[in-house]
Amino acid sequence: MPALFIWTTSKAGKSSRPCHFLQGSKWDFSFLPCAGKIASFPPTSLLYPFCRMTTDLIDLRAARTADCDALAGIHSEAWLGAYRGVLHGVDLQKLVTRRGTGWWRGALARGVDIKILSIADIPAGYATYGPCRLRNTGMAGEIYELYLKPEYQGLGFGRTLFENVRETLNARNMPSMAVQVLTANEPARAFYKAVGGKLAAKSWYRLGGRRLELSVYSWPQRRS
Repeated sequence: MPALFIWTTSKAGKSSRPCHFLQGSKWDFSFLPCAGKIASFPPTSLLYPFCRMTTDLIDLRAARTADCDALAGIHSEAWLGAYRGVLHGVDLQKLVTRRGTGWWRGALARGVDIKILSIADIPAGYATYGPCRLRNTGMAGEIYELYLKPEYQGLGFGRTLFENVRETLNARNMPSMAVQVLTANEPARAFYKAVGGKLAAKSWYRLGGRRLELSVYSWPQRRS
């Protein structure tokens, strides 16, 4: 995850103030000496909501029927952001449209495990998970989907959601895990590598006459 740096100096430019370092989801600040007159970037007004963030404002829980509108919205925004230009426009719109509120109600009624992530009471992401459906991986559990709204990506929330789901699977006697992701989705592949996933296999499926490659990442059981 990229770090964010903010440099500030006195108006006269003669004395430097600390350089604030922000990285990951813990929102810890360190102070490093900075010399010279350097403008703040990004603007502190844009960072202000995130600089105030604490773990108290992060809520992770099982999704409920009342969350279905929010789940449909997260899915739509995340998919349009991730797959525009990767999938044909018509195919992408069909996939997004069919995942409306009713689809999510049905998923909950079928017993699909869905965890929703909220930041300051605003739904920001979700994950679906359960027993591994991928043959020949040797993994017990699987994250079927993990998505965040675009404005919450790259800030450590995805890792928080991932680790929480992994702990849930482990508590359910599924200590190893796999994820399948579209190979063309480079940010997703980079994310799963960053959280320790190892490329285990490749597979393919067809959508709208196109043959799309999938990458399978795995996490063996953690050593005690």
